[in-house]
Amino acid sequence: MFSRMLFEQGLQNLNIRALFDVPVRKVHLNRNVNRGGVAFQNLHFHWAEIKPGSINHLPDNTHIQRVKIASRKALRNCLPPLSDLVMSKLSYRRELVPSDPAQAPVLIVGQTGHLKELPFERVRCKLEPRVSAEIFEQAKSVLHPAPTDSCSLYLDLAKLAVLPTKASRHNSESRGHALTKLVQTHTSGVSESIVVVCDKENLFASGCAVARAFPLYSRKTSKAENGVTSAESVAVDVEFLLTGDDCVTKQDVLVLECAAKGIRLAAKIVDAPCSEMNVSGFLKEIDVVAKELKLTPKVIRGEELKEQGFGGIYGVGKASDDPPALAVLSYEPEGATETVAWVGKGIVYDTGGLSIKGKTAMPGMKRDCGGAAAILGAFYAAVKCGFKQNLHAVFCLAENSVGPKATRPDDIHRLYSGQTVEINNTDAEGRLVLSDGVCYADRNLKAGIILDMATLTGAQGIATGKYHGAILTNSEQWEQKALIVGRKTADLLAPVPYCPELHFCEFKSAVADMKNSVMDRGNAQVSCAGLFVGAHLGFDYEGAWMHVDMASPVHNGERATGYGVALLLGLFGEHSGADLLKRVAEAAAVGGTVKEPQHKKARVN
Repeated sequence: MFSRMLFEQGLQNLNIRALFDVPVRKVHLNRNVNRGGVAFQNLHFHWAEIKPGSINHLPDNTHIQRVKIASRKALRNCLPPLSDLVMSKLSYRRELVPSDPAQAPVLIVGQTGHLKELPFERVRCKLEPRVSAEIFEQAKSVLHPAPTDSCSLYLDLAKLAVLPTKASRHNSESRGHALTKLVQTHTSGVSESIVVVCDKENLFASGCAVARAFPLYSRKTSKAENGVTSAESVAVDVEFLLTGDDCVTKQDVLVLECAAKGIRLAAKIVDAPCSEMNVSGFLKEIDVVAKELKLTPKVIRGEELKEQGFGGIYGVGKASDDPPALAVLSYEPEGATETVAWVGKGIVYDTGGLSIKGKTAMPGMKRDCGGAAAILGAFYAAVKCGFKQNLHAVFCLAENSVGPKATRPDDIHRLYSGQTVEINNTDAEGRLVLSDGVCYADRNLKAGIILDMATLTGAQGIATGKYHGAILTNSEQWEQKALIVGRKTADLLAPVPYCPELHFCEFKSAVADMKNSVMDRGNAQVSCAGLFVGAHLGFDYEGAWMHVDMASPVHNGERATGYGVALLLGLFGEHSGADLLKRVAEAAAVGGTVKEPQHKKARVN
């Protein structure tokens, strides 16, 4: 069954550009290999010495199990630089496009039940002539997810992968995190196809999960180019097979592509170091989005912030050579009756200020702009998908640096709300910039719904974990909706207590309206940090206010996740012109601006 042609293909699959251009020391040959009961029986081993030009002397029906290259350096010279593999152009498709696995590798992935019901006829065009119906059916029978599993259908070029069987009530039915990991594990690094088998309900979450597996940012260099970073890209087609009679519409494809672009944009901003993604760099990203959407951003920067009363943003960022800024993107379509504002924390780097972080705590603080990055990506996608209400994105941008102008502990800042804050911890800076942002959204933009998103506290990861962001809100209805939408999008959320009458006393100051950090770090830190922001909006604010702390979900290991983009698109899907987003929002519909009964509100003086 395996021939010389497959041997050549196997070497190509190892990314060896020219067959036997380098000396191959040994090849471990298997004849009639039994692999999972799928293709072969009667296991035989022998070693063969393979030299350049000797492929014609290989026996037929030979399975290549392992290749040993005579020189690691020679192998490295044959492999494409990793930077070539990072840049992937994602395209979403309504239906399967015929292709040969030998030319375009394919990964078919889905839940166990969906794969078992999948007939070969529906994927024939992606597998033939390399994979027969018999092998496909046998491969399905040997998949045993624990929690995931995969099986090779044809060398390393056609694979079948299965998602976890179980998803608890606090997880996404789409198994989005597992899907992202499977795609990352099995992607080939060349132009390929990913076929996702799912139901219509999980189409949006699944499409977003695949996007998270393909980050945009890389500064890995090609040795062949003498240290120059490669920008070469590969094409990845994401195709869907829906269960039942549902189909993927053209509009669905456009929504998925916009969401994927937003997710990857957010992740790129978070992955980029402050040497590139400083305040000026972030403003350039905002300009790019504004230009594509034909909008004009409003920017207040540097000394103008001080003059206009933005003491939080100015105080945090004044020590940096790159001045802080408040930037606003506004989309105001005709016929709009409501105003929604998204406010993002954009600390492009957080040293901790004079309350400086240690050498192990500071690496990774380039990610402290994750909230603002998510809002930029979501704003782009929401407008592209036809948002029907007034939508404002407010970016609170600063670098929390150290220098002669740095804010000191004991300093007192007057924020945009007019309230004064005694600084007792310069490393609790995110709440200062956000407070200016939410107050601006209320006072200047007249928003009836305000959501702020931030990598605000390390305590968030302790409270709700690495996968679930924390939501604090004055509205029980919006809390329930956000939790459901989080599961529908795989941007998971868990609630934290909203109880200002018990928690806000943690900020009591003898000389100012409040301090910026709690007295007792063991008393609901995540809630307290959010309540600080809410205090500058006002606990008597009559609209809906949501605070999302996503300090841990913003990244997975060394890579950003783009967390928050899918969540925002789904949470406000009822205002979208896209049916796919409306479908997500309908799972927990809340009509209009939510106003809590006055007896449920707490005014804290």
